[in-house]
Amino acid sequence: MGLKLLEASGKEFKVIDYLENIPTFETLKEIIDLLGISPIELIRKNESVWKEIYKNKAFTDTELIQIMVENPKLIERPIVINGPRAVVGRPTEKIQEIL
Repeated sequence: MGLKLLEASGKEFKVIDYLENIPTFETLKEIIDLLGISPIELIRKNESVWKEIYKNKAFTDTELIQIMVENPKLIERPIVINGPRAVVGRPTEKIQEIL
């Protein structure tokens, strides 16, 4: 659905499969800054790796970013970036906020 919204916008976009092209620590930190959220808000807490290893433990923001780099499946998706703005596209209507 999010991809259809982007296509319908008529704007150019690029899809990055972060499971194959894992973002660096620096890139992920920049994305989190663009989103205006804390790292914990970008983590998919229903993933089994989170529940089995990390749930109910305390981590710094730096540690959380590193955990996502090491386990990219934990990164909430899709993330849509348009210039200096970004949103997590769930629900998909959020994508329209930055187009």
